[in-house]
Formats: sequence, structure tokens, C-alpha cells
Amino acid sequence: MSFLDQEYREIITKAVIGKGRKFVQDTNTISPSHRPTSILGCWVINHLYNAKKKGENIVEINGSYDVNIWYSYNDNTKTEVVTERVNYCDHIKLSVKDENTVSDDYEVFAKVIQQPNCLDCKISTQDHKIVVEVEREFLVEVVGETKVCVRVDPNGYVSDDDDWDFELTDDEFESVDPDFLAVNEEE
Repeated sequence: MSFLDQEYREIITKAVIGKGRKFVQDTNTISPSHRPTSILGCWVINHLYNAKKKGENIVEINGSYDVNIWYSYNDNTKTEVVTERVNYCDHIKLSVKDENTVSDDYEVFAKVIQQPNCLDCKISTQDHKIVVEVEREFLVEVVGETKVCVRVDPNGYVSDDDDWDFELTDDEFESVDPDFLAVNEEE
């Protein structure tokens, strides 16, 4: 009996070989140029990131975003917007991992589930700085080559083209417009 006569075959294919997800809440301290009286608004923009595999079970995401805070100072008589760039590094453990990979060649994909978003923004009582709480969430997938075992039909695949009914019925044939090209040319 040859290899091709066996009941099962192994197929090598690209597939998701690892997945992970992580939710993070960060606290950032921003130093405004004036002593703030009140916070008027806070928003997070310009989110950039990239992902790479770090070790067997970890994906590392390095990223940054801008925190913009509109605040009043001088007893609420003047306002200013302070912008600060925040850098971060998240390590996401792969919760699902395929042990049947056949090479070390892989691609890492990161998808933002929750863009960095301001949860809370308040003035610190000790040093008159602004404390911003930010949330973010990522889903990562590692794609690589793996083995899949499939059962082979001993009879092979038999095409059943006879099941297709390509003939027109009399009703269908009568509804065909023989001048359909002439109608389209006039429009």
C-alpha cells in the first residue's frame, strides 16, 4: 500500500496559530505650563502602534497617542490646551497556540478593539499636575504554517454534472427578448 492509498493525509496550510487579547487601563500624568483651576475637556488622538512576536507566547505592541487637555487657570479667567505624547508597550500573552507549526516564518496582526479613550481627567492635589486615566484593548493573531489532517474518500470525488438542469422550459423560453441588444443600444 502506497502513501497515497492511506485513509488520512496531512495538508500544510497557512492558518491562525496563535491568538491573544488584552485590555489595559493606564494612568498618565501631564504637566501643564500653568497651575490648572478646572478641566474643561480631555481627548486622545493620533494613535499609532505596531506589533511583533516576542518569544514563544508573547506579542509586543509598541504604540503612542496624544493626550490633549483643555483647562482653565488663573481662577478660571484664562484657558489653554496642553498636548503631550504618551508612549506605551503592551505585552499580550497568546491564550490560544497551535503546537503543530511547521516553520518559524509567521505574520503578526494586531486589531484595536478599543481605541485609547479618556476615562477620567482630574487635577492632582499634591503637585498641581493633571492625571488622565486612559483605556485601550487589542486583539492579536499570529498567522503561520501548520499541519491539518484530513480524511480521504477512498472512492475519490465524483462530479455529478448531470444534476444541473440547463434546459429552458417553454415558459422561460417565451420570456426571452430576442431584441435585448437593440433595446440597450437605444438607451
